[in-house]
Amino acid sequence: MVMTEMMMIVVTLVAICLALAAFRRGKSAENVQDFAELRGQLSQITTQSHELQRLIAEQMTQSEGRLSNRLEESLRDQGERTTKSLTGMAEKLAVITEANTHISALSSQVTQLQNVLSNKQARGSFGEVQLENLVRDALPENAFDFQATLVNGKRVDCLLRLPNPPGPICIDSKFPLEAFRRLTGAGNDSDRDSARRALEIDVKKHIQDIAEKYIIPGKTAESAILFLPSESVYAEINIQLPKMVEASRKARVYMAGPDNLMLLLHTVRAILRDARMHEAAGLIQTQVDLMMKDVHRLEDRVVKLATHFSQAERDISDIQTSTRKIISRGDKIDEIEVLDAEEATLASQKPDLLG
Repeated sequence: MVMTEMMMIVVTLVAICLALAAFRRGKSAENVQDFAELRGQLSQITTQSHELQRLIAEQMTQSEGRLSNRLEESLRDQGERTTKSLTGMAEKLAVITEANTHISALSSQVTQLQNVLSNKQARGSFGEVQLENLVRDALPENAFDFQATLVNGKRVDCLLRLPNPPGPICIDSKFPLEAFRRLTGAGNDSDRDSARRALEIDVKKHIQDIAEKYIIPGKTAESAILFLPSESVYAEINIQLPKMVEASRKARVYMAGPDNLMLLLHTVRAILRDARMHEAAGLIQTQVDLMMKDVHRLEDRVVKLATHFSQAERDISDIQTSTRKIISRGDKIDEIEVLDAEEATLASQKPDLLG
């Protein structure tokens, strides 16, 4: 549209210029003729201008149509991409929101756990609960007791009921968290050495208490287990206190973290299974011995029964012999009776020679 208006202005200016030129030349006949020619040229120019305007309008219309289609397609594509982007962003925001919810819940749980671990009594309960969960996951119900009272009146966190040998094994849960935190949070060598000595004192006391309370000759196994409910605490003790680890082994109090305890419990389960199989084998052997006695008894009775059958067979043979003899004698008696009858008949039929 702008180009059309510019063309109209150009044509108008040309026409005005031509008219002014003719006016300046005067009104002679030649000028009139020239003016007529100019008018014709102007008319032709106007016609061409209109045609050019029409062509330009058509081109503009087509261009506007193509531009409109392209713009529409571009807007549609852009809208689709925007919709997809917004959908993806909404999904990601949902995931982020859910993650934030989980993080908030986790933070709350961590805070609660810190509160639990900061209290010594609650920390002990935490270790006992973890111990109970591990034992219940690994062993059958009849293989353990929690808070069991021993013959010396002491109560142990967990008692594994193993057959002799080795006998029942005591497990006691301890959590020396304060000394561990001091050791891991020490900023210099002096603080680290002090924290290490404090941790060593705590662990040594736990080992002595377990050895004195939970190893009873003839009543329990010759060893006991000190359960540390944190792998980091267990690893730090093994790294920082190797002499204490060796001393615990000499005292037959073996330290175990959650992973080591699980391995130990699986070993205990295998021992219990073997013990049950051995017990079952003993029962089977007993039943086999009884069965063999029954077999021998049955064999004696079969022999006796065979003897009876043999005697019965001989008796039957004797009976058959006696029967045959009786029948034979009866036949002979019948023959005698028949002969007497025939002789009587013949005697009656003889003529009386004396008569």
